[in-house]
Amino acid sequence: MERGGDTGGWRLRATAAQRDRRRPPPREDGDPGAGGKKRGGRRPLLPLPEARGAPLVLLYLLGLRALAQVSHRQLLSRQPAAAGPRDFSASRARGYLDNITAIGPRTVGSPENEVLAVNYLLEQIRGIERESTDAHKISVDIQRPTGSFSIDFLGGFTSYYANITNVVVKLEPRNGAEHAVLSNCHFDSVPNTPGASDDAVSCAVMLEILNTLSKSSQSLQHAVIFLFNGAEENILQASHGFITQHEWAKSIRAFINLEAAGVGGKELVFQTGPENPWLVQAYVVAAKHPFASVVAQEIFQSGIIPADTDFRIYRDFGNVPGIDLAFIENGYIYHTKYDTSDRILTDSIQRAAVHNLKKLLTAFSLTLTSWVCALVAVLMVAMFVSFIGRALSWYTHFYVSVSLYGTAAAAKLILVHMLAKKFFYKNVNEQFLGDVFFDASLMIWSIVLAVMTQMGLCSAFICTLWVAFPLLTKLMIHKEFSQKGATIKFIVMYMLGMFVPYLYMLYLSWTVFEMFTPVMGRSGSEIPPDMVLAGFIVIFTVILSSYFINFIYLVKSTKTTLVTLTTVFVVTLILVCSGIFFPYSSDAANPKPKRVFLQHTSRRFHDLDGNVVKSDSGIWINGFDYNGISHITPHVPEINDTIRTPCEEQAPFCGLPWILPVHFMFRKNWYLPAPEILPRSPIQFKLLSKKLMPWNSVRLSFEVSGPSHMSLYVRPLGGDYFVFYSRGLQAAPWHFWVELTVSAKHSDGIVSLAIAAHYFFGEDQKSPQLYALLERFPNWTFSSGWSCTYDLFVF
Repeated sequence: MERGGDTGGWRLRATAAQRDRRRPPPREDGDPGAGGKKRGGRRPLLPLPEARGAPLVLLYLLGLRALAQVSHRQLLSRQPAAAGPRDFSASRARGYLDNITAIGPRTVGSPENEVLAVNYLLEQIRGIERESTDAHKISVDIQRPTGSFSIDFLGGFTSYYANITNVVVKLEPRNGAEHAVLSNCHFDSVPNTPGASDDAVSCAVMLEILNTLSKSSQSLQHAVIFLFNGAEENILQASHGFITQHEWAKSIRAFINLEAAGVGGKELVFQTGPENPWLVQAYVVAAKHPFASVVAQEIFQSGIIPADTDFRIYRDFGNVPGIDLAFIENGYIYHTKYDTSDRILTDSIQRAAVHNLKKLLTAFSLTLTSWVCALVAVLMVAMFVSFIGRALSWYTHFYVSVSLYGTAAAAKLILVHMLAKKFFYKNVNEQFLGDVFFDASLMIWSIVLAVMTQMGLCSAFICTLWVAFPLLTKLMIHKEFSQKGATIKFIVMYMLGMFVPYLYMLYLSWTVFEMFTPVMGRSGSEIPPDMVLAGFIVIFTVILSSYFINFIYLVKSTKTTLVTLTTVFVVTLILVCSGIFFPYSSDAANPKPKRVFLQHTSRRFHDLDGNVVKSDSGIWINGFDYNGISHITPHVPEINDTIRTPCEEQAPFCGLPWILPVHFMFRKNWYLPAPEILPRSPIQFKLLSKKLMPWNSVRLSFEVSGPSHMSLYVRPLGGDYFVFYSRGLQAAPWHFWVELTVSAKHSDGIVSLAIAAHYFFGEDQKSPQLYALLERFPNWTFSSGWSCTYDLFVF
């Protein structure tokens, strides 16, 4: 990274012995050299003439989720379907899943991840190899890469890894193959979670797919590479190590990535490409029940959801096209202790014209005005609910959000048009008004369709539904539009004509809320979740009501509807304000926990001479949602707003031991004083050399050794930078250097550098004080705790 200015530029690099693969610049379509030369002259696995008949191996791999859908339905079945020697065995895949999760949490660097999980995978793979037919050859490689890369995620940071683990299996014809398809899963998990859906179930499915393919007497056309990667939760490190360093990576022409953002449900294809539409075509042919959405792709790639997958690594660093699949249902227990194998559901493991332009423009303006009024009114309600401390009342009871914000939005829309009908359109024919407001909605959707198409947004097809079906409906019942009143025949025909777009929009809205509602429980302390959800509800209310506004002008009165909606809204608001809807749930069958992270921290701040000028110890507490610790205080009184964490302005990232650069999401946190911790394996941080370089620059070289997870924070004269480090077992000390250019001598130093060591497992993970505090937390919380140290130096 480079930074210029009067204070000079600076660069942060790994040493020459370490790999530094960075994301290539974006390339222009059809220009293979614009973003750097593609390794090995990569080309699509399927040339265009073959796109209609996908080769056997692609159908196998892209059919993996189709086989998975079958297996998922069988895995948890009490009476699984019988499997022949060459069929996909649900019971066998179920055994793989149970055995992997039985190992426990598999954090990178832990013996559970680096030894036990790896040994189990190798044992199963060797057994599969012994029973394979002569038509195939199976090769196994254990890769332990070291490297680094920059990633534009969470604001952008540099990620370094050392000696992490990949288990790589290549299944190919007996005589070998030039090209290969990659199937990727990861067996590591986040701390304190068994990681059944994320991502042990995918690894179990891949083992059984390997077993099934290896027993076939028919030789494959191309090779299939199965990557069981051991460091995805550390922000995609293992996939980077494989695609940039492993010799087999050069043969890969396409990939399929198996992931999870929830625990169960149908697998959603939420990313594809880049380009190469034949991948999607092959998926549709191979999958028994294909399930994909360009809306999901554009939402995910917009950065709204704070998550990423190995798809990014293979796309950006390998220039390989692929498909990204993930579970999205029940995201409440994603990355918590409740992500156990018994919770994976059975179905989850398988899977016009206008007559008066002036009147039309007036109706157009009124429609937009009613939408804006509804949005403003509902956001004001959401702001009030957040202000009085009742945010997330709908987190466990989703119907509350519909009763509160949905009814408010609908009532506001009706009220605006009722007033317009009464005062502005006092003597205008009702049938004409109904017709013109229908046309106004059609005009709005046509404009939106044109704009989205011009922008190249694939989700513009939704607008097509809202233009084509209403237009056809009006053409079919044109005579009914001109008849007096909204007759029964007119209403029935109108509803039938609108059935498809309304059905799809209801399905789409359910999918969006299924994804976003759990996300609001881990979106940080700065974004009011009620305002986000209320905004979504208004958007869907506006969409669903767009072709029913005309009925306000056709029917005699809408007072009853307005009074009913207002009554529901008022009653719900009173109940929400009373606190009757508790946000969280400890229901064992369907938990919706509050996430709280606790770090027993010891901090030391050094001056330019290396002397400790300040030190403290405490338990640093972060609540992962907008409610902070307001619901925790009654159970643990000492955790309250009197111990809010102050920001150490002279230190990068406020002098706090962030594991990832998410400080902008959690500006409210708490620091409970506690005794100093003394890890049995403390961090070792050394300045190896200070060397003058050309152009008035200075290079500082460092060596660090410590636990498997460390965070480096760098503040030159202006701006903070973050580097994330993780390692596997028995990795060499981490060496890096910082080069800075300064225009004048600075008596107070030219760079502040802090290092935090995180003890996620082992004897140093939790202190007695941390254990005792965690025991006092209520059962509706998921409280994850570990110990860490923080040291700040000035050079």
